[in-house]
Amino acid sequence: MSLRRMRLGELLALLGATLVIVSLLLPWYGGSTLGTLSAWDTFGAGLVLLIAAACAALAVVASALTERSTALPVSAAVWSVVVGLIGLIAALVRVLERPDHATSLCSGAWLALAGAIAIPLGAWLALRDEHASLYGPADPPPRPRP
Repeated sequence: MSLRRMRLGELLALLGATLVIVSLLLPWYGGSTLGTLSAWDTFGAGLVLLIAAACAALAVVASALTERSTALPVSAAVWSVVVGLIGLIAALVRVLERPDHATSLCSGAWLALAGAIAIPLGAWLALRDEHASLYGPADPPPRPRP
């Protein structure tokens, strides 16, 4: 396992997954009659999709750190883009639609939205990142002319 394999895309996906996980511990909604509600109080399909997006982002990071070939990291990044976009839509719905007549959004919902934006963006950058490898390019001598 080498931390030198971590590129901008994987770091951004890791940041997004971390934000989603931290947001699960914070209040999401507030109201005058109901106090604060966490994500677990309003558990539903949207939350499951957010957790799936965070798991996909963690799979991108784990595969980039542990695999020697590029097959598994690339396939994990492709799936993370798809699952991350679905999680982003779920986060947008959870921000726009407030449950149980909640009147305000708290920090958890905003952190989840920021993390849901970072996950597919990081996975996309992991797919298109073509920075130089650890080895320099081959520089063969020119062929002699006939």
